[in-house]
Amino acid sequence: MKAQADVLEIGSDGLLRLRGEWTLADYSLLRTLRLDGSTDTTSIDASELIALDTAGATALINLLGAERLLALLPQSRGLSDERLALLNTVAQALVDQSGNLPSKRWRFGDGLEHFGRQVMSGWRQVLQFLSFLGEALLSFFSLLPRPWRWRVTALVAQIHQAGLNAVPIVLLLNFLVGAVVAFLGATVLRDFGATIYTVDLVAYAFMRELGVLLAAILLAGRTASAFTAQIGSMKINEELDALHVQGFSTMELLVLPRMLALVIVLPLLTFLAILAGMLGGAVVSLLTLDISLARYIAIVQEIPIRHILLGLSKSPIFAVLIALIGCLEGLKVAGSAQSVGEHTTSAVVQSIFAVILLDAVAALFFMQMGW
Repeated sequence: MKAQADVLEIGSDGLLRLRGEWTLADYSLLRTLRLDGSTDTTSIDASELIALDTAGATALINLLGAERLLALLPQSRGLSDERLALLNTVAQALVDQSGNLPSKRWRFGDGLEHFGRQVMSGWRQVLQFLSFLGEALLSFFSLLPRPWRWRVTALVAQIHQAGLNAVPIVLLLNFLVGAVVAFLGATVLRDFGATIYTVDLVAYAFMRELGVLLAAILLAGRTASAFTAQIGSMKINEELDALHVQGFSTMELLVLPRMLALVIVLPLLTFLAILAGMLGGAVVSLLTLDISLARYIAIVQEIPIRHILLGLSKSPIFAVLIALIGCLEGLKVAGSAQSVGEHTTSAVVQSIFAVILLDAVAALFFMQMGW
Protein backbone atom coordinates (compact mmCIF):
# COMPACT_ATOMS: atom_id res chain seq x y z
CA MET A 1 0.00 0.00 0.00
CA LYS A 2 1.35 3.40 -0.95
CA ALA A 3 2.04 6.12 1.61
CA GLN A 4 1.82 9.90 1.33
CA ALA A 5 5.62 10.14 0.94
CA ASP A 6 5.43 8.00 -2.24
CA VAL A 7 3.41 10.65 -4.09
CA LEU A 8 4.07 13.92 -2.26
CA GLU A 9 6.81 15.78 -0.45
CA ILE A 10 6.99 19.44 0.56
CA GLY A 11 10.26 21.04 1.49
CA SER A 12 10.97 23.75 4.02
CA ASP A 13 11.37 26.21 1.14
CA GLY A 14 7.75 25.63 0.05
CA LEU A 15 8.67 23.41 -2.96
CA LEU A 16 5.95 20.80 -3.56
CA ARG A 17 7.37 17.63 -5.19
CA LEU A 18 4.92 15.35 -6.98
CA ARG A 19 5.97 11.70 -7.40
CA GLY A 20 4.62 8.46 -8.77
CA GLU A 21 1.22 8.09 -10.36
CA TRP A 22 -1.55 10.63 -9.76
CA THR A 23 -4.33 8.61 -11.38
CA LEU A 24 -7.76 7.19 -10.62
CA ALA A 25 -6.21 3.93 -9.41
CA ASP A 26 -4.63 5.76 -6.44
CA TYR A 27 -7.45 8.25 -5.89
CA SER A 28 -8.35 6.78 -2.49
CA LEU A 29 -4.87 7.78 -1.28
CA LEU A 30 -4.72 11.09 -3.17
CA ARG A 31 -7.94 12.44 -1.69
CA THR A 32 -6.58 11.95 1.84
CA LEU A 33 -3.48 14.09 1.26
CA ARG A 34 -3.14 17.11 3.52
CA LEU A 35 -0.52 19.89 3.74
CA ASP A 36 1.01 21.25 6.90
CA GLY A 37 -0.69 24.56 7.51
CA SER A 38 2.58 26.16 8.67
CA THR A 39 4.27 25.72 5.25
CA ASP A 40 3.27 27.93 2.31
CA THR A 41 3.61 26.31 -1.12
CA THR A 42 5.72 28.52 -3.40
CA SER A 43 6.35 26.25 -6.43
CA ILE A 44 5.71 22.78 -7.89
CA ASP A 45 8.27 20.21 -9.05
CA ALA A 46 6.73 17.41 -11.15
CA SER A 47 9.96 15.95 -12.59
CA GLU A 48 9.33 12.65 -10.68
CA LEU A 49 5.64 12.49 -11.68
CA ILE A 50 5.01 9.31 -13.70
CA ALA A 51 1.34 9.65 -14.66
CA LEU A 52 -1.46 12.19 -14.28
CA ASP A 53 -5.14 12.03 -15.22
CA THR A 54 -8.29 14.00 -14.35
CA ALA A 55 -8.70 12.27 -10.99
CA GLY A 56 -5.11 13.17 -10.06
CA ALA A 57 -5.61 16.75 -11.23
CA THR A 58 -8.77 17.00 -9.09
CA ALA A 59 -6.89 15.66 -6.08
CA LEU A 60 -4.13 18.25 -6.57
CA ILE A 61 -6.74 21.01 -6.83
CA ASN A 62 -8.39 19.79 -3.63
CA LEU A 63 -4.97 19.89 -1.98
CA LEU A 64 -3.97 23.41 -3.06
CA GLY A 65 -7.16 25.07 -4.21
CA ALA A 66 -7.98 25.91 -7.84
CA GLU A 67 -6.93 29.57 -7.75
CA ARG A 68 -3.71 28.78 -5.89
CA LEU A 69 -2.80 26.07 -8.41
CA LEU A 70 -3.42 28.42 -11.35
CA ALA A 71 -1.05 30.89 -9.76
CA LEU A 72 1.69 28.25 -9.23
CA LEU A 73 1.52 26.53 -12.65
CA PRO A 74 3.55 29.16 -14.58
CA GLN A 75 6.51 28.61 -12.21
CA SER A 76 6.18 24.82 -12.08
CA ARG A 77 8.94 22.45 -13.23
CA GLY A 78 8.82 19.07 -14.95
CA LEU A 79 5.26 19.36 -16.32
CA SER A 80 4.75 18.42 -19.94
CA ASP A 81 2.53 20.59 -22.09
CA GLU A 82 -0.27 18.00 -21.95
CA ARG A 83 -0.22 17.77 -18.14
CA LEU A 84 0.04 21.54 -17.83
CA ALA A 85 -2.97 21.96 -20.11
CA LEU A 86 -4.92 19.35 -18.13
CA LEU A 87 -4.29 21.08 -14.80
CA ASN A 88 -5.12 24.47 -16.27
CA THR A 89 -8.38 23.21 -17.78
CA VAL A 90 -9.64 21.45 -14.66
CA ALA A 91 -8.65 24.27 -12.31
CA GLN A 92 -10.15 26.96 -14.56
CA ALA A 93 -13.40 24.97 -14.87
CA LEU A 94 -13.73 24.77 -11.10
CA VAL A 95 -13.01 28.48 -10.72
CA ASP A 96 -15.62 29.35 -13.37
CA GLN A 97 -18.16 27.00 -11.76
CA SER A 98 -17.72 28.55 -8.33
CA GLY A 99 -17.98 32.04 -9.83
CA ASN A 100 -21.25 31.22 -11.60
CA LEU A 101 -23.06 30.04 -8.49
CA PRO A 102 -26.01 32.35 -7.88
CA SER A 103 -25.91 34.28 -4.67
CA LYS A 104 -28.69 33.43 -2.28
CA ARG A 105 -30.42 36.62 -1.31
CA TRP A 106 -33.76 36.99 0.35
CA ARG A 107 -36.38 38.55 -1.85
CA PHE A 108 -39.76 39.92 -0.85
CA GLY A 109 -41.70 37.41 -2.96
CA ASP A 110 -39.80 34.29 -1.80
CA GLY A 111 -42.16 33.57 1.09
CA LEU A 112 -45.22 34.13 -1.08
CA GLU A 113 -43.80 31.88 -3.79
CA HIS A 114 -43.08 29.14 -1.25
CA PHE A 115 -46.60 29.43 0.15
CA GLY A 116 -48.06 29.20 -3.35
CA ARG A 117 -46.02 26.09 -4.12
CA GLN A 118 -47.21 24.45 -0.90
CA VAL A 119 -50.84 25.26 -1.71
CA MET A 120 -50.55 23.84 -5.23
CA SER A 121 -48.79 20.73 -3.90
CA GLY A 122 -51.58 20.20 -1.37
CA TRP A 123 -54.25 20.70 -4.03
CA ARG A 124 -52.57 18.13 -6.32
CA GLN A 125 -52.47 15.65 -3.43
CA VAL A 126 -56.20 16.19 -2.79
CA LEU A 127 -56.99 15.55 -6.47
CA GLN A 128 -54.75 12.47 -6.47
CA PHE A 129 -56.48 11.13 -3.37
CA LEU A 130 -59.95 11.70 -4.82
CA SER A 131 -58.92 9.85 -7.99
CA PHE A 132 -57.56 6.98 -5.89
CA LEU A 133 -60.76 6.94 -3.80
CA GLY A 134 -62.87 6.72 -6.95
CA GLU A 135 -60.75 3.86 -8.27
CA ALA A 136 -61.05 1.99 -4.95
CA LEU A 137 -64.84 2.38 -4.77
CA LEU A 138 -65.21 1.30 -8.40
CA SER A 139 -63.14 -1.83 -7.73
CA PHE A 140 -65.09 -2.54 -4.54
CA PHE A 141 -68.50 -2.39 -6.20
CA SER A 142 -67.29 -4.42 -9.19
CA LEU A 143 -66.09 -7.16 -6.80
CA LEU A 144 -69.29 -7.32 -4.72
CA PRO A 145 -71.16 -9.65 -7.13
CA ARG A 146 -68.03 -11.82 -7.60
CA PRO A 147 -67.38 -13.49 -4.21
CA TRP A 148 -64.88 -15.96 -5.70
CA ARG A 149 -62.48 -13.02 -6.19
CA TRP A 150 -62.70 -11.76 -2.57
CA ARG A 151 -59.37 -11.89 -0.73
CA VAL A 152 -60.73 -13.30 2.53
CA THR A 153 -57.36 -14.54 3.82
CA ALA A 154 -55.73 -11.14 3.30
CA LEU A 155 -58.75 -9.44 4.91
CA VAL A 156 -58.56 -11.62 8.04
CA ALA A 157 -54.79 -11.09 8.29
CA GLN A 158 -55.21 -7.31 8.10
CA ILE A 159 -58.01 -7.38 10.70
CA HIS A 160 -55.71 -9.28 13.05
CA GLN A 161 -52.75 -6.99 12.43
CA ALA A 162 -54.55 -3.64 12.44
CA GLY A 163 -57.31 -4.44 14.93
CA LEU A 164 -56.52 -7.13 17.44
CA ASN A 165 -52.92 -6.05 17.96
CA ALA A 166 -54.04 -2.45 18.56
CA VAL A 167 -56.55 -3.25 21.32
CA PRO A 168 -54.15 -2.96 24.32
CA ILE A 169 -52.74 0.42 23.34
CA VAL A 170 -56.24 1.79 22.50
CA LEU A 171 -57.59 0.69 25.90
CA LEU A 172 -54.63 2.10 27.83
CA LEU A 173 -54.55 5.43 26.00
CA ASN A 174 -58.28 6.09 26.35
CA PHE A 175 -58.33 4.98 30.00
CA LEU A 176 -55.63 7.52 30.83
CA VAL A 177 -57.24 10.31 28.81
CA GLY A 178 -60.60 9.55 30.45
CA ALA A 179 -58.98 9.87 33.87
CA VAL A 180 -57.38 13.19 32.90
CA VAL A 181 -60.65 14.60 31.53
CA ALA A 182 -62.47 13.59 34.70
CA PHE A 183 -59.81 15.13 36.90
CA LEU A 184 -59.82 18.42 34.98
CA GLY A 185 -63.61 18.51 34.94
CA ALA A 186 -63.84 17.87 38.67
CA THR A 187 -61.26 20.59 39.33
CA VAL A 188 -63.33 23.21 37.47
CA LEU A 189 -66.80 22.03 38.52
CA ARG A 190 -65.87 21.83 42.20
CA ASP A 191 -65.87 25.65 42.38
CA PHE A 192 -69.53 25.64 41.31
CA GLY A 193 -70.55 22.73 43.53
CA ALA A 194 -71.40 20.68 40.46
CA THR A 195 -68.87 17.84 40.58
CA ILE A 196 -71.62 15.35 39.83
CA TYR A 197 -71.65 16.64 36.23
CA THR A 198 -68.12 15.30 35.78
CA VAL A 199 -69.76 12.02 34.80
CA ASP A 200 -71.77 13.69 32.04
CA LEU A 201 -68.67 15.55 30.84
CA VAL A 202 -66.64 12.36 30.44
CA ALA A 203 -69.49 10.39 28.89
CA TYR A 204 -70.48 13.03 26.34
CA ALA A 205 -66.85 13.72 25.42
CA PHE A 206 -65.98 10.10 24.73
CA MET A 207 -69.26 9.12 23.10
CA ARG A 208 -69.31 11.97 20.58
CA GLU A 209 -65.68 12.94 20.00
CA LEU A 210 -62.75 11.57 21.98
CA GLY A 211 -63.45 7.85 21.59
CA VAL A 212 -63.50 7.84 17.80
CA LEU A 213 -60.89 10.60 17.48
CA LEU A 214 -58.26 8.95 19.70
CA ALA A 215 -58.81 5.55 18.12
CA ALA A 216 -58.53 7.02 14.61
CA ILE A 217 -55.39 9.02 15.43
CA LEU A 218 -53.75 5.98 16.97
CA LEU A 219 -54.68 3.90 13.92
CA ALA A 220 -53.38 6.65 11.61
CA GLY A 221 -50.00 6.64 13.31
CA ARG A 222 -49.76 2.89 13.66
CA THR A 223 -51.50 1.37 10.65
CA ALA A 224 -51.19 4.00 7.90
CA SER A 225 -47.40 3.97 8.32
CA ALA A 226 -47.39 0.16 8.24
CA PHE A 227 -49.42 0.13 5.01
CA THR A 228 -47.03 2.61 3.38
CA ALA A 229 -43.94 0.68 4.47
CA GLN A 230 -45.36 -2.68 3.32
CA ILE A 231 -46.45 -1.52 -0.13
CA GLY A 232 -43.38 0.69 -0.56
CA SER A 233 -41.04 -2.22 0.20
CA MET A 234 -42.93 -4.37 -2.30
CA LYS A 235 -42.48 -1.68 -4.92
CA ILE A 236 -38.73 -1.40 -4.24
CA ASN A 237 -38.36 -5.18 -4.57
CA GLU A 238 -40.32 -5.01 -7.87
CA GLU A 239 -43.00 -7.31 -6.44
CA LEU A 240 -45.72 -4.95 -7.70
CA ASP A 241 -44.30 -5.21 -11.22
CA ALA A 242 -44.35 -8.99 -10.89
CA LEU A 243 -48.04 -8.87 -9.85
CA HIS A 244 -48.89 -6.70 -12.86
CA VAL A 245 -47.05 -9.06 -15.21
CA GLN A 246 -49.08 -11.99 -13.83
CA GLY A 247 -52.31 -10.08 -14.39
CA PHE A 248 -53.16 -9.34 -10.74
CA SER A 249 -54.70 -6.01 -9.76
CA THR A 250 -52.84 -4.06 -7.06
CA MET A 251 -56.08 -2.42 -6.01
CA GLU A 252 -57.87 -5.75 -5.64
CA LEU A 253 -55.00 -7.62 -4.01
CA LEU A 254 -53.44 -5.01 -1.69
CA VAL A 255 -55.62 -1.93 -1.25
CA LEU A 256 -59.18 -3.27 -0.84
CA PRO A 257 -58.36 -5.87 1.87
CA ARG A 258 -56.62 -3.16 3.90
CA MET A 259 -59.45 -0.66 3.43
CA LEU A 260 -62.18 -3.17 4.34
CA ALA A 261 -60.19 -4.38 7.35
CA LEU A 262 -60.05 -0.86 8.79
CA VAL A 263 -63.74 -0.28 8.02
CA ILE A 264 -64.55 -3.36 10.13
CA VAL A 265 -61.98 -2.75 12.85
CA LEU A 266 -62.22 0.98 13.59
CA PRO A 267 -65.88 0.98 14.82
CA LEU A 268 -65.02 -1.88 17.18
CA LEU A 269 -61.93 -0.08 18.43
CA THR A 270 -64.00 3.09 18.85
CA PHE A 271 -66.53 1.25 21.02
CA LEU A 272 -63.72 -0.16 23.17
CA ALA A 273 -62.15 3.31 23.37
CA ILE A 274 -65.42 4.79 24.64
CA LEU A 275 -65.71 2.10 27.33
CA ALA A 276 -62.06 2.56 28.38
CA GLY A 277 -62.40 6.35 28.56
CA MET A 278 -65.51 6.18 30.72
CA LEU A 279 -63.81 3.57 32.90
CA GLY A 280 -60.94 6.01 33.48
CA GLY A 281 -63.48 8.67 34.43
CA ALA A 282 -65.23 6.20 36.75
CA VAL A 283 -62.00 5.46 38.62
CA VAL A 284 -61.30 9.17 39.19
CA SER A 285 -64.93 9.81 40.20
CA LEU A 286 -64.86 6.91 42.65
CA LEU A 287 -61.54 7.86 44.25
CA THR A 288 -61.75 11.66 44.35
CA LEU A 289 -65.45 12.61 44.08
CA ASP A 290 -67.03 9.87 46.19
CA ILE A 291 -69.37 8.96 43.33
CA SER A 292 -70.19 5.26 43.62
CA LEU A 293 -69.87 3.00 40.59
CA ALA A 294 -73.62 2.30 40.64
CA ARG A 295 -74.40 6.04 40.63
CA TYR A 296 -71.86 6.56 37.83
CA ILE A 297 -73.46 3.84 35.66
CA ALA A 298 -76.95 5.19 36.38
CA ILE A 299 -75.98 8.67 35.16
CA VAL A 300 -74.37 7.24 32.02
CA GLN A 301 -77.51 5.21 31.24
CA GLU A 302 -79.57 8.41 31.23
CA ILE A 303 -77.55 9.79 28.28
CA PRO A 304 -79.41 9.30 24.93
CA ILE A 305 -78.01 6.53 22.77
CA ARG A 306 -77.84 8.83 19.73
CA HIS A 307 -74.63 10.40 21.07
CA ILE A 308 -72.70 7.14 20.88
CA LEU A 309 -74.22 6.43 17.45
CA LEU A 310 -73.01 9.83 16.21
CA GLY A 311 -69.49 9.00 17.38
CA LEU A 312 -69.53 5.55 15.79
CA SER A 313 -70.95 6.90 12.51
CA LYS A 314 -67.69 8.74 11.81
CA SER A 315 -65.42 5.73 12.24
CA PRO A 316 -65.99 4.05 8.80
CA ILE A 317 -65.20 7.34 7.03
CA PHE A 318 -62.03 7.78 9.08
CA ALA A 319 -61.09 4.15 8.29
CA VAL A 320 -61.37 4.71 4.52
CA LEU A 321 -59.28 7.88 4.77
CA ILE A 322 -56.51 6.27 6.81
CA ALA A 323 -56.30 3.12 4.68
CA LEU A 324 -56.29 4.88 1.32
CA ILE A 325 -53.78 7.53 2.36
CA GLY A 326 -51.42 4.82 3.66
CA CYS A 327 -51.76 2.70 0.50
CA LEU A 328 -51.47 5.69 -1.86
CA GLU A 329 -48.27 6.89 -0.20
CA GLY A 330 -46.87 3.36 -0.46
CA LEU A 331 -47.56 3.30 -4.20
CA LYS A 332 -45.73 6.65 -4.55
CA VAL A 333 -42.46 5.20 -3.21
CA ALA A 334 -39.70 5.58 -5.77
CA GLY A 335 -36.94 3.00 -5.54
CA SER A 336 -35.01 3.74 -2.32
CA ALA A 337 -35.20 3.19 1.42
CA GLN A 338 -35.10 6.95 1.94
CA SER A 339 -38.24 7.30 -0.20
CA VAL A 340 -39.99 4.70 1.98
CA GLY A 341 -39.17 6.73 5.09
CA GLU A 342 -40.32 10.01 3.55
CA HIS A 343 -43.63 8.62 2.35
CA THR A 344 -44.23 6.80 5.65
CA THR A 345 -43.89 10.10 7.50
CA SER A 346 -46.10 11.80 4.93
CA ALA A 347 -48.78 9.11 5.36
CA VAL A 348 -48.91 9.61 9.13
CA VAL A 349 -49.07 13.41 8.87
CA GLN A 350 -51.73 13.38 6.15
CA SER A 351 -53.85 10.77 7.94
CA ILE A 352 -53.87 12.59 11.27
CA PHE A 353 -54.53 15.95 9.60
CA ALA A 354 -57.41 14.52 7.55
CA VAL A 355 -58.97 12.82 10.60
CA ILE A 356 -58.85 15.96 12.76
CA LEU A 357 -60.12 18.19 9.93
CA LEU A 358 -63.01 15.88 9.11
CA ASP A 359 -63.90 15.49 12.80
CA ALA A 360 -64.06 19.27 13.20
CA VAL A 361 -66.32 19.57 10.15
CA ALA A 362 -68.55 16.75 11.44
CA ALA A 363 -68.81 18.38 14.88
CA LEU A 364 -69.95 21.67 13.33
CA PHE A 365 -72.40 19.84 11.08
CA PHE A 366 -73.92 17.87 13.98
CA MET A 367 -74.19 21.03 16.04
CA GLN A 368 -75.96 22.94 13.26
CA MET A 369 -78.34 20.03 12.74
CA GLY A 370 -79.14 19.93 16.47
CA TRP A 371 -78.05 16.31 16.81
